[in-house]
Amino acid sequence: MARKSGKKLTKLFVLDTNVLLHDPTCLYRFQEHDIYLPMATLEELDHNKKGMSEVARNARQATRFLEEIVSPGELKIQDGAPLAEYSHKAATGRLFLQTHPINSDVTSILPFSKVDNQILGVVAYLKAQQPDRQVILVSKDINMRIKARALEIPAEDYFNDKVLEDTDLLYTGVLELPADFWDKHGKGMESWQKDGRSYYRLGGPLVPSLLVNQFVWQEGPNPFQARVIEVAGNVATLVTVKDYSHHKNNVWGITARNREQNFALNALMDPDIDFVSLLGQAGTGKTLLTLAAGLTQILETKIYSEIIMTRVTVPVGEDIGFLPGTEEEKMTPWMGALEDNLDVLNKPDEEAGEWGRAATQDLVRSRIKVKSLNFMRGRTFINKFLIIDEAQNLTSKQMKTLITRAGPGTKVVCLGNIAQIDTPYLTEGSSGLTYVVDRFKGWPHSGHITLARGERSRLADHAAGIL
Repeated sequence: MARKSGKKLTKLFVLDTNVLLHDPTCLYRFQEHDIYLPMATLEELDHNKKGMSEVARNARQATRFLEEIVSPGELKIQDGAPLAEYSHKAATGRLFLQTHPINSDVTSILPFSKVDNQILGVVAYLKAQQPDRQVILVSKDINMRIKARALEIPAEDYFNDKVLEDTDLLYTGVLELPADFWDKHGKGMESWQKDGRSYYRLGGPLVPSLLVNQFVWQEGPNPFQARVIEVAGNVATLVTVKDYSHHKNNVWGITARNREQNFALNALMDPDIDFVSLLGQAGTGKTLLTLAAGLTQILETKIYSEIIMTRVTVPVGEDIGFLPGTEEEKMTPWMGALEDNLDVLNKPDEEAGEWGRAATQDLVRSRIKVKSLNFMRGRTFINKFLIIDEAQNLTSKQMKTLITRAGPGTKVVCLGNIAQIDTPYLTEGSSGLTYVVDRFKGWPHSGHITLARGERSRLADHAAGIL
């Protein structure tokens, strides 16, 4: 079973079931190395294939891939099935299946009735049979990896789903210009005025690293805030941003309290930007700014027809059971953030009186629809302002499903905090929110801002810092 690639011996990776359930395409992700599937893994795939959940769909897809790989009639399973043809040469190793009973010393320590222990037994057997070759268990189960290490079996997590190894490298959407920026980039610069905005076309060493719709700023006696609208080789075009911190430019009565909020409102209020992602801890103003921008563009400028708000329903504590009522009523307890922010936006107008305030509140609520993620597949939203709240709890596939619902004239806004993931199978690196921020950066019709400063209260700011 051991194969040599030149002088280097390839590794043998034994896959746990949860890796296939997490990513069926993992069969093609191990490059020149070989893959081994124990019979227990195939049994568990079979047990998980029924139903309409994401796990069941992945189990069925993994099974289809396996059938495709091992189906050729002339193939001898014992020799391994080549992966190159089915992976478009991304994987050049072979797939091996367990073809005979395996007894291992693991049974003396762990009960062999458990599937996890059977897989560990297979890895221990292969390791003993091929002492010159690296035999590695790949599992998403932390306890499984701990047991493997206790038995001196090499074990690894499956990292191929991670967009970034270090989330500190995640695109922030903003860039502080160095102090000598204008000295290095001012030569041959063109500038002009249009619609009350200043435009700058310039070149220099920093330009190739700039991205379209990235916000740049510089402090000093003449503070400068602008957005990159075009990058062509070594030449970039910047346009100054609108100042939403001034009360005359308020958005539904809301003004920007800091630089990042101002950038966020510029992205949210621009009809040419179809996709906006806002990252930030609790209290940075993500939901408030988004709702204010949405209501302004629905009720005042009439660019969109209504707000559609959705989020994944992951409880923080114990689940309280089934909720009564319609889809909208079932989602209401999950939309506390919506209610809190609407209270801020529906500030009492003393001149309007009680009736006027109630009428405004009814009008606002009639233009906001709350939808469940469960019923999004197959839908198309036209001229809607779609808000995906708590997007850090979504997988990349779920994010794709939601964003591809956008029809003509629809704007999609993703909100979340990647430091607050509630689902057990996602990390900061593999979250769907991290995925879309990384993939959409530089697209002319997308914008991203990482909000840094909390604007709730001194208590909330202090708690966020020390707890």
